[in-house]
Amino acid sequence: MKTILHDLTRLRRGPWEMVATLLIALGVFMLMQPFALWLYSYSFLVTLGGTVMFIIVSHFPE
Repeated sequence: MKTILHDLTRLRRGPWEMVATLLIALGVFMLMQPFALWLYSYSFLVTLGGTVMFIIVSHFPE
């Protein structure tokens, strides 16, 4: 965990892409779940935020 946090502070591509991918997956899960309407309501914003974040961090150095 300490290594991941250290890599996030150094603005490296790998850890930030992992965070963006997890946001996209969370957004898709929120879209498909049948339990809470508020999760469904915010699913598009979470997925969009993860997609934009992935596009931005793909330009970070390795």
